[in-house]
Amino acid sequence: MKRIVIIALWVLVCLFLGSMSSLFLGDAINDWYPWLVNSQLSPPGWVFPVAWTILYILMGISVGLLYGLRSIYTRFLYVLFVIQLVLNILWTMFFFYLRSPILGFVDIILLDMFVVIYFVGAYVVYRPSAWLFVPYILWLAFATYLNGYIMVNN
Repeated sequence: MKRIVIIALWVLVCLFLGSMSSLFLGDAINDWYPWLVNSQLSPPGWVFPVAWTILYILMGISVGLLYGLRSIYTRFLYVLFVIQLVLNILWTMFFFYLRSPILGFVDIILLDMFVVIYFVGAYVVYRPSAWLFVPYILWLAFATYLNGYIMVNN
């Protein structure tokens, strides 16, 4: 029962912080972003909040599943998780609030690295926790491409 509560709390933390990062969108989502040259692969705007909601839920479950596991890596995984979550939020600030695709790209490359390291570590400790990060890794790879495309073409 306690593990379910921990998982639920992590899911809520991820969803809350994810929704807080949307505060950094500001006017850029209407006044700046639509005028950028975007990839033809860019999905419609409604896809992003749906995808991120699902990803934040999976992220919260992933880190919550680590609770109570006895491994020398568990604390390290919690630190990695928090770092990647901070980088995730910072990306929105850099890309939209500061309107800087370059800073966003640097951030998302770091984010990619921390997420992959988390995946590898979680795979060693508890594989279901790692597999829950696969959609996130795939989405980040796509987001990195989209950010890079905007950076190069604007």
